[in-house]
Amino acid sequence: MTSYYVDIGIRPDPEFPTHQLLSAAFAKLHRELAVRSASTISVSFPGYAISPITLGSTMRMIGPLHELGALMDASWLASLRDHVVVTPIVAVPADAEQRMLRRVQAKSSAERIQRRQIRRHGLSEEEAKAKYDGVRPQRLRLPFIMLASGSSGQSFKLFLKLGGIEANTQSGTFNAYGLSQTATIPWF
Repeated sequence: MTSYYVDIGIRPDPEFPTHQLLSAAFAKLHRELAVRSASTISVSFPGYAISPITLGSTMRMIGPLHELGALMDASWLASLRDHVVVTPIVAVPADAEQRMLRRVQAKSSAERIQRRQIRRHGLSEEEAKAKYDGVRPQRLRLPFIMLASGSSGQSFKLFLKLGGIEANTQSGTFNAYGLSQTATIPWF
């Protein structure tokens, strides 16, 4: 089955850094994918690089033609129209490589992990402290998108890790971030 894609490029702006506008576009896409319960649209960043750490200035959405068409007909990007360039929807090149782009979460401070274990898994304060006391925070050196939590309003970094080239396409579904832990995406 042929996949299609559309690129959203960030225009240079003296008032807003590219990464801030890219994060704003991604946040709007995330909300729209969540509302639609879309599981066939993936996201990629063709400018992804580790050195220097960047996602570049383009967000690419990949999926079935009818799903991308419906997504791009919606008004989710209206407030950013002056800051972006949107390409037409076209077929993914047949010779595109297959890779995985996944979310990676750092192990944060011991206190934060303890609070999360108490809240999510019903551990007592003593159990959580005994189990996770002394955990050292992990620092990730990966590209990320800054987002605000819909539930708490707090900002967080959504770290992205690009896997190596896969020999075969791996199928799977995509979450409301356009990411999957199991599916590959065309990379070109």
